[in-house]
Amino acid sequence: MKAFGVFLLGAAIALPALCALAAAGPSRPVVVGYVFPRGAVLQPGQIRAKSMNRINYAFANIQSGRIVAGFPADEQNFAYLNALKRENPSLTVLVSVGGWLWSGGFSDMALTATSRQTFIQSVMEFLGSNHLDGLDVDWEYPGSVGAGNRFRSEDKQNYTLLLKELRAAFDQETRRTHKRLFLTTAAGATDEFVGNTEMAQVAKYVDTVNLMTYDYTEPGVDPLTGHNAPLYANPADARHASADASVRAFERAGVPAAKILLGVPFYGRMWGEVGTGNHGLFQVGKALARESPWAGLRPDELLNRGFARYWDTAASVPYLYNAQEHVFVSYDDAESLTVKSRYVRAHRLGGVMFWEYFNDPSGKLLDAVNLSLHGRAAE
Repeated sequence: MKAFGVFLLGAAIALPALCALAAAGPSRPVVVGYVFPRGAVLQPGQIRAKSMNRINYAFANIQSGRIVAGFPADEQNFAYLNALKRENPSLTVLVSVGGWLWSGGFSDMALTATSRQTFIQSVMEFLGSNHLDGLDVDWEYPGSVGAGNRFRSEDKQNYTLLLKELRAAFDQETRRTHKRLFLTTAAGATDEFVGNTEMAQVAKYVDTVNLMTYDYTEPGVDPLTGHNAPLYANPADARHASADASVRAFERAGVPAAKILLGVPFYGRMWGEVGTGNHGLFQVGKALARESPWAGLRPDELLNRGFARYWDTAASVPYLYNAQEHVFVSYDDAESLTVKSRYVRAHRLGGVMFWEYFNDPSGKLLDAVNLSLHGRAAE
């Protein structure tokens, strides 16, 4: 018991330091990965504990204004992920709430102080019972319909209030337990998202903004082929969208560079019936698949059956094209992820976020990120 007074003094010093860290963002680039078991039970050896600094477990849902588990195996999976801290003591495990298909409850939940408090209380109970290190708010999207969701103009202010009040609850809990709780948010990398939010205010309350710098071009949505996640805009692309442009837009909106995580996809996009001009790039095409995991794409196999790999120097990403089958594939590989990770370091961003872990079973994509950011592959 003689160390108790020293502990309290240390806590008193540490709490302001934690607040300062939240204000400035991470001091060293972090690797944050979404883990989406899709209802399966995680098995020993599936997750490399030292490959990530933070795991965002996808997804919890919102029902009757409260956070609830998304799948029956979630509690068991949380225990599995927490056990990884024995191998990597610096690992943190967050639950991500919402996502593309489960964001329908956000607007109603965030509407009033009472409804927000009901949600926040449920979050505190959920984090405590599952021994989690925080919450990732994946509202897709404030002020817009997303996947057919209810939305309101008031979402703009209510999104800020929700995060502000969550931060207050987290800070209060930290004062009680001396355990830091992380609060992050996934952000759409569009001007619409910036316009529908108050990012300068939001940035005060979150540890990181997980910028979803992908899905810039989607089969079945965009009539022309293009890059799923270009680092820079190719002048020939009429969309003029890129990860770099999105990062700069969020910085102009008031988000410190150190709080921005550059999102990278471990999946690709495929088009069919694509003409041969420009090796299929920026040509009319039809959807073959909206999203294909890296493992499903099997780029190495495609190169052995008629596909050729091309590198867009302007955009700093690769693509594949099969002139016989008229199939175009936009994807990221180890080379483009190395370039993007170097961009993170050069621009002093907070780190890299990726979707999602099980799309890269060989680990070659995650290794490329870790090598570029930290000088070593993940163990």
